[in-house]
Amino acid sequence: MAAGKYMRWLEPDGLLLLTAWARDGLNDEQIAQKCGVNVRTLYDWKKAHSPISQALKKGKEVVDVEVENALLKRALGYDYEETVVEEADGFVKRRTVTKHMPPDTTAQIYWLKNRKPDIWRDRAQAENKDALERLDRLIGEIDHAAQS
Repeated sequence: MAAGKYMRWLEPDGLLLLTAWARDGLNDEQIAQKCGVNVRTLYDWKKAHSPISQALKKGKEVVDVEVENALLKRALGYDYEETVVEEADGFVKRRTVTKHMPPDTTAQIYWLKNRKPDIWRDRAQAENKDALERLDRLIGEIDHAAQS
């Protein structure tokens, strides 16, 4: 049944929908469901039809960039304007005030751990990595001794 379904998604309107769904943050399983196919079928379509793959990548890239920008903005802090409504003596007064969102240390830590993992990784990760390297060397020595 699904053999010819991909044709609809190769048309301009279909590709636009795929891009929009990806941009809206839907994952491949959700997109496949909206297409009326199994996620495995969607994976096959992505492999066989580059326009489908490109449409999904294009949509996801937009969202990824928006999230990266939002995370960076949150990590650095920012100013924003807010309308304040005040009521006094039966009159309603609206005014715009500038407020400041301070930098978020959690966002900073997340950014640094992902952008500079060599410098900002957790100590436990480094220790685990060292232990695994020592274990690999030991296994190698045991294998070498067993072969001798």
